Amino acid sequence: MIPTTRLGIARLGVFCLLALPLVLLGVDVWREVAQPGSAFGPDPTEEVLHYLGQWGIRILLLTLAVSPASRLLRKPQLVRFRRMVGLWAFSYIVLHFAAFLLSQAGNSFETILAVTLAKVRFAVVGFYALVMLIPLAITSTRGWQRRLGPGWRKLHRLVYPAAFAAWIHLVWLSKGDFMDPLIYGLVLVLLFGERIVFRIRKERRAAAANAA
Repeated sequence: MIPTTRLGIARLGVFCLLALPLVLLGVDVWREVAQPGSAFGPDPTEEVLHYLGQWGIRILLLTLAVSPASRLLRKPQLVRFRRMVGLWAFSYIVLHFAAFLLSQAGNSFETILAVTLAKVRFAVVGFYALVMLIPLAITSTRGWQRRLGPGWRKLHRLVYPAAFAAWIHLVWLSKGDFMDPLIYGLVLVLLFGERIVFRIRKERRAAAANAA
């Protein structure tokens, strides 16, 4: 069904933009199968893992940016896109994890565990980020929001430590090139900073209103 409202068209546009990296990855996989080495170089598995992980953290940061953008631009309707963006971030991160498991498909569980423990710092913290995002994805619907009531907002604050864990995962995974972690870290600081300022201003307004 083709959307006819402005909001529906905007939703479709955002959906297509967020799906585009996955489509491009599919094209590269097809090229790689047709001509090995043409798309991913000497280590296709590592390239696919890196690609999915990069887009996972990018879209996760975009999810965190929706609310600040709606406040700064005074466009509260932007919040309507937050759920979709968040679910896409979760999807890319799940695919990133699945790609890791597939890369170890020929190994026993003990071997996979040994590989994970050998890279314990970034592997474990990355897994923690994924685990924290699972309940957020499950409870992202309006139905769950009604069921959980005020607890829904408290639960969804897990997105902050999840984003921080994902960033730490990237920092520890980086091999000498810290430009991406630096950029993402600065974005994360700005997003967290905006939320702190917003909360302080909100509490001051509430205190002033009570005093009056």
